[in-house]
Amino acid sequence: MTISERDDGLLGSRRQKLHRLRDRGIDPYPPRFHRTASAAQATADFEASEREGEDQDAASTVALAGRITSMRVMGRAAFLDLRDGSGAIQALLRQNVLGDAYELIKDLDIGDFLGVTGSMMRTRTGQVTVGVQEAHVLSKGMRPLPEKWHGLRDTEIRYRQRYLDLIANPEIMDTFAQRSKVVSGIRRFLNNRGFLEVDTPIMVPVAAGAHARPFVTHHNALDQQLYLRIATELYLKRLIVGGFDKVYELGRVFRNEGIDQDHNPEFTLLESYEAYADYNDVMAMVEELVSSVAADVAGSPRVPFGETEIDFTPPWNRVQLREELELRSGINIDAFPDAESLSRRAREAGVDTSQMDSRGRLIDKLLSTFVEPRLVQPTFILDYPVDMSPLAKGKPDCPGYVERFEAFAAGMEIANSYTELNDPEVQRARFEGQEEIRQTYQDDEVDRLDEDFLTALEYGMPPTGGLGMGIDRLVMLLTGQPSIRDTLFFPHMRTLAPSPEPELE
Repeated sequence: MTISERDDGLLGSRRQKLHRLRDRGIDPYPPRFHRTASAAQATADFEASEREGEDQDAASTVALAGRITSMRVMGRAAFLDLRDGSGAIQALLRQNVLGDAYELIKDLDIGDFLGVTGSMMRTRTGQVTVGVQEAHVLSKGMRPLPEKWHGLRDTEIRYRQRYLDLIANPEIMDTFAQRSKVVSGIRRFLNNRGFLEVDTPIMVPVAAGAHARPFVTHHNALDQQLYLRIATELYLKRLIVGGFDKVYELGRVFRNEGIDQDHNPEFTLLESYEAYADYNDVMAMVEELVSSVAADVAGSPRVPFGETEIDFTPPWNRVQLREELELRSGINIDAFPDAESLSRRAREAGVDTSQMDSRGRLIDKLLSTFVEPRLVQPTFILDYPVDMSPLAKGKPDCPGYVERFEAFAAGMEIANSYTELNDPEVQRARFEGQEEIRQTYQDDEVDRLDEDFLTALEYGMPPTGGLGMGIDRLVMLLTGQPSIRDTLFFPHMRTLAPSPEPELE
C-alpha cells in the first residue's frame, strides 16, 4: 500500500463520518459558536474560585471550543483534549449526561473542532476538566494529521505547511507572538519620539534605494513595467523634502536574491528618516531602540543566542571599516584604488574573484569574509567607502568615504544608516556612476537613477539621518531562532514536482 492509498482510506473513513453527521441532522460546519472563555481563562477562573473556597457544585456553565488533540474513549465515558490559541483543556463526555447525543463520539476524529458547554471540575487524578453537558461539532477535519504530529520535526513540512507546524508544535506560536511584540515595541518607541508612520508605494516605476535585483511586474491598464520595491528610502526622503521632520515605515520589501538562513526574497524592513539629524544621532537611537525592545520581549537586554549571550546594552562597540578590515585581512583598501588591483589582492587573500566585480562589491566580499562573521556582540562598523554607498553624504575630513554605519550582531547585519546625501548634483553623479557599473560589470544589484527623486532633491532637503533595519533578523536574535524561516509564517520555498509514491511497510 502506498501513502496515497493509506490516506485515501483515512479520508474515506472521515467522509463516512461526515455523511453520518449530516444524516442525523447535524451541521458539521455551523456558522457560529459563542465561547464564554478560552481554555486558559476557564482554567484560571476555576483555580481562583477554588482558592476562594467557592462551592464548585454551583459553578456557572462555561462554553469552550478547540481542536481535538487526543481522545480516550472508555465505554460510557470519553476524555478529549481541546486546544485553542491559549492552550489545552480536558473535556469529559459521559453517556449518562449526554444521553443519545453521546453517539457523537463515534463520528469524531483527532483534528476536529468541537464546542462544549458544561461546568468546571477536577477529576479524581486532580486534572482541571469541563464536565460536558452539550457538545457541538464545529468543523469536521477531512485530512488526518501527519504521523508523529505531536513532535513534527520535518522542516520541509513545517515550512511548507505552517498550519501543520502550528498544530503539531504549538510552542512555536510564542516566537510569532514575540515577533508581534517586537513590531509593536518599535512602533511605540518611534511614535513616542515624534515620528509619523506612513505608507509608500509597493509597485514602483524605478526600483531604487538599495543594491538589489528587483522583481518585475506589469500594469495592464497603464501598459507600464513596474517593480516591487526593494526599499522605501527614496519615497520617505521625498516626504522629508515636503516638510515632514520625522517619518518611518514598517513594511514588506522584495529582493530577487538567494535564500539562506538570514535571507528571504520578501522581508519586513523598518526605514526611518529624521531631519536635522546625522548618522551619530541615528546610532544612539538604534542602541536605545534595540535594547529597549529586547528588554520588553526577552525581559533583559542580554539575550541568549545559540551557545552565547548577546548583550544589547548601550553603548555598543564601534570600529572603523578601513581599520577593522586591515586588522582582519591584512588588506589596506586605500592602497588599491581600482577594482583590478583590489581583485588581485583579494584573490591572494583567498576570496573568490572569478566573477568580475566593481571595487565596492569586492570590499563587500572582503567584509563578509573577514569581518562580519566575527561580530558576535552588537557592533557598529563606521565610515564606508563611497564606492559602496551612493546615497550617503561624504565624510568632510576623509575624502573617498561617507558617513555611514552598519550594525551587526551574531555575524548578521541588522541595521544600515547614512547621513543622507542631499546635494542633487552629487547625487546625480553617484547615480550615473551606478549605471556605469551596471553596464561595465553586468551587475543588476546596483542602485538605479530615479529622475523624480533627483527633481525632489533640487527643491531642497535638510540634513537628514536615515535608518534601515531588518525586522526578521532582529526577531531571530531576540527569540534565539537560527534561521530567518523560523520567524516567517510562510517562508518562500521551491515548488516541488510530483514524485512517485513510496510503498508503506
